[in-house]
Amino acid sequence: MSPQSSIAHYRIVSKLGQGGMGEVWRATDTKLGRDVAIKILPEILAQDPDRMARFTREAQVLASLNHPNIATIHGGEERALVMELVEGPTLADRIAQGPIPLDEALPIAKQIAEALEYAHDKNIIHRDLKPANIKITPDGRVKVLDFGLAKALSPEATAPDAAASPTTLTMRSTQMGVILGTAAYMSPEQARGQVVDRRADIWAFGVVLCEMLTGRALFAGPTTSDTLAAVLKTEPDLAAVPAELRPVVERCLRKDPRRRWQAIGDVRVALEEGAPAAPQTPPAPRSKSPWVWLTAAMTIAAVAAPLLVWRAMRAPEALSMRLTVDLGPDALVGANTTAVISPDGTRLVYPVRGPGGARVLATRLLDQTQVTLLPGTENAVNPFFSPDGREIGFFAIGSLKRVPVQGGNPVTICPAPREYGASWGDDGIIVMGRELMSPLFKVSADGGNPQPATKLASGEVTQRWPQILPGNETVLFTGSPTLVDYESSNIEAASLKTGETRILVRGGYYGRYLASGHLLFVRQGVLYAVAFNPARLEVHGRPVAVADDVADNAIEGGGQFDFSRNGTLVYTAGRGTPQKWPIVWMDSTGRFKPLLPATRSYLGTRFTPDGRRLAFFERSGHGFFVYDLERDITLQLSADSSTPGEIVWAADGRHIVFATRAGNLWHLMWARSDGAEEAQTLLVRPVSIVPWSISTDGKHLAYYEFATDTMNDLWTVPLDASDPAHPKIGKPEIFLQTPANEVVPTFSPDGRWLAYRSNESGIDEVYVRPFPAGSGGKWPISSGGGLYGEWSPNGRELFYETADNRIMVRDYTVDGNAFVPGKPRLWTERRIFFPGLRNLALHPDGKRFAVFPIPEDDGGEKSPVRVTFVLNFFDELRRKIR
Repeated sequence: MSPQSSIAHYRIVSKLGQGGMGEVWRATDTKLGRDVAIKILPEILAQDPDRMARFTREAQVLASLNHPNIATIHGGEERALVMELVEGPTLADRIAQGPIPLDEALPIAKQIAEALEYAHDKNIIHRDLKPANIKITPDGRVKVLDFGLAKALSPEATAPDAAASPTTLTMRSTQMGVILGTAAYMSPEQARGQVVDRRADIWAFGVVLCEMLTGRALFAGPTTSDTLAAVLKTEPDLAAVPAELRPVVERCLRKDPRRRWQAIGDVRVALEEGAPAAPQTPPAPRSKSPWVWLTAAMTIAAVAAPLLVWRAMRAPEALSMRLTVDLGPDALVGANTTAVISPDGTRLVYPVRGPGGARVLATRLLDQTQVTLLPGTENAVNPFFSPDGREIGFFAIGSLKRVPVQGGNPVTICPAPREYGASWGDDGIIVMGRELMSPLFKVSADGGNPQPATKLASGEVTQRWPQILPGNETVLFTGSPTLVDYESSNIEAASLKTGETRILVRGGYYGRYLASGHLLFVRQGVLYAVAFNPARLEVHGRPVAVADDVADNAIEGGGQFDFSRNGTLVYTAGRGTPQKWPIVWMDSTGRFKPLLPATRSYLGTRFTPDGRRLAFFERSGHGFFVYDLERDITLQLSADSSTPGEIVWAADGRHIVFATRAGNLWHLMWARSDGAEEAQTLLVRPVSIVPWSISTDGKHLAYYEFATDTMNDLWTVPLDASDPAHPKIGKPEIFLQTPANEVVPTFSPDGRWLAYRSNESGIDEVYVRPFPAGSGGKWPISSGGGLYGEWSPNGRELFYETADNRIMVRDYTVDGNAFVPGKPRLWTERRIFFPGLRNLALHPDGKRFAVFPIPEDDGGEKSPVRVTFVLNFFDELRRKIR
């Protein structure tokens, strides 16, 4: 069949292939500007509403699969499935060229196994694994296609029909008496039409692995019936399989599923170790004090390592051991860092709820049960150890500080408006991420004025999460071209002497060097490792997934793991920060009322002047949206929110201004809020530009723009929107340019004042200046840290968000040309969730805000905070990555 030229907003380009499940076409997503693959399902499905409903439900489940070795399902349209477009040949194409050498076949097999293991853990079975459903990208990454699609296409209920032809049963389910799959790769239980489980995938994996190693089909006959008969009766000939892998393959291909490998993870381990894995030992009974087990495990590991070395001349690495520990009822989860381990691996530091409910740091030795609170560490985040392990550095409300691990008075090192990680070098220099949109800074641990340590590369807007490499001459960090999607960031290294920067890994964040000679980083929620030479700043080979349960913070690019010099990894499992959150109303009493459910990663909320609609954009880059409060509907405005811009409402409430980037140029755009017309360009700049506020009379636009020497500066530009279909702007005018970082300029209701944020005092604070520029005067509004200023429409109050994410308010009056602020007061005690960008919007009634609630502040029972220790982790990496 030949499809229409487009399906929804996907423009059909060319045909890619055809199979039993339908035809596959290359298409272009016109909203997101990316190529995708669209599988158009057979006509017969459209005539079966029940089957299509089942397909929709199953496709939603399959779309939840998020693994680097599984082709992503983006969504579905009528009779079509929209998938990730995977370039490169199939594994069948590669096998057709002949047997695959062992050193090439094993990495492919391991990646297939990792994909199956991930899906099986989510109770999803492939059911049709074969070389034609496996692709190999140009960079060597394996992508498994069509996970569970056959099951999704099967009818909800089908009468047993053991006599039906396999060629007509490729759409049937896995009920008793029904055959599903491709004959040559079916397990015997599949061929008999019996109920199947994940062990059917293990059989198919064995067949695929055997074909890779031998270059020929394992079960093949002139007809489908002959092939099925061979599967049921013939013992496979494995003579051509390398001897060291023959036991692994043989156990995959046992006809009785009870004697087969029971978990694909065991197969993966066997492939990594070159021999069948040992049977798993039942877990020991839980101790009342898991710390006792941790201490014992560390002791065993220390004793076992030399014994294992003595056991064989080839000095095998020590086996890794895992233990999960509950940190106690007062422990708290950090947004980016929960638990850090000392360099010698003997001490842990993590946040707890201290006396009076304050958040403080706690420390404990791993061989003891006593927990010690560290006074003076209130509101501390992202702790890190000194090289000798005697002190702990941390961020707290606009400052970088340090405190002895034994307790004592904390010392303030320097101002730090933001907390994007720090690393303490052996030479006493600390490198840190201290600004939202800036390079890294360095400062002496004894204190002083921070100096830039790196430079932003062309197109980069932020650098964060540094780690000083051995020798103190190079720093590893995450560099990103956007503040809203860290999947597009890079792991980079920069010389602290010359400033020369090198990209080590593209498409990853929170890079960490390990003394084992590996580089760890996060990509799509999975922890990867790759061989790394820190002296030459070179990575070798392909990254290998080492864990998919390590929590990360894709909102800010953080990762919840740490390690000691002796090879112990400690991490928080799950997700440190939610990927989606709700929007709620909050009044001055701190009460929440639902507004929008937790279906998106909302950012940049803005109300129209009449308060009837709320605009926002998504961190994931899926576009700008407007929610109509009265009609309870949401409209997508634009597919491009990849830049750290904002939606700014025009005075008429029907048009918006936003920024986007094309190549190295930034565009200030004007568009109708209903998306009815093409957006128009108001201004083009070679540096990042963020619109923030339009005056009430609609005649001026305020924005901030990045400059290499002066950070961000405030600008205004005259705006003529008398003909909204053809808006015009005048000449941009500098409002405030200093060596400090000035951002978020917001017009007062009468247009006479601009509130903004600056770090001129060393930390971010909110200030007010008169508009236009040059009329004199400056008034500080916040004290101790401020983020966003919000003017009340009543012309008498100025709200602002504090550094610890509470809302304050100051009454004000105007005396001639003087702005007279009153005494600040707390508007509500309740804190709100800050995902790294604008997180609140004042409704025009001046009585309530639209905010994001803190995830843990939902009134439910607090979940325990657990961390996982992996002993001998370095040896585990050496086994996996050669």
